[in-house]
Amino acid sequence: MAEHTSSSITIAAPPAEVMGVIADFDRYPQWTGEVKEAEVLAKDDHGRAAQVRLLLDAGAIKDDHTLAYTWTGDDEVSWSLVKSQMLRALDGSYRLVPVGGGAATEVTYQLTVDVKIPMLGMIKRKAEKVIIDRALAGLKKRVESGPQGPADAAETR
Repeated sequence: MAEHTSSSITIAAPPAEVMGVIADFDRYPQWTGEVKEAEVLAKDDHGRAAQVRLLLDAGAIKDDHTLAYTWTGDDEVSWSLVKSQMLRALDGSYRLVPVGGGAATEVTYQLTVDVKIPMLGMIKRKAEKVIIDRALAGLKKRVESGPQGPADAAETR
């Protein structure tokens, strides 16, 4: 079984608000540093993203890949790689747990990455950790800054 990396953070917002930001793929380029484009290709029966194309630019790593998403209730989403230029596997999940009576959320992000180029396991896990930590910090900042800032409101029309 492939090794994975995981980390958690507490966000001062209820789980539904956190999941709302996670599920809003169109806005990923606004709060994630590496995602330059996000396009929902297919939706499930509940209107949630089932397949998403992401264009990444993380310095030395540039990739255009498609992920398949599986939603488990309102508190977990997982994904797996459909196709990629640079990756063999990209499996991950966000799991949300209410804390503080539901006023805050503990978010656990788990990730397994396998690249097509040879890479030492230690270096791969370090890269996974950097990706996770940046994503959690960006998610926390986005959620805690409020639903829509002035720049967002102007962009929505």
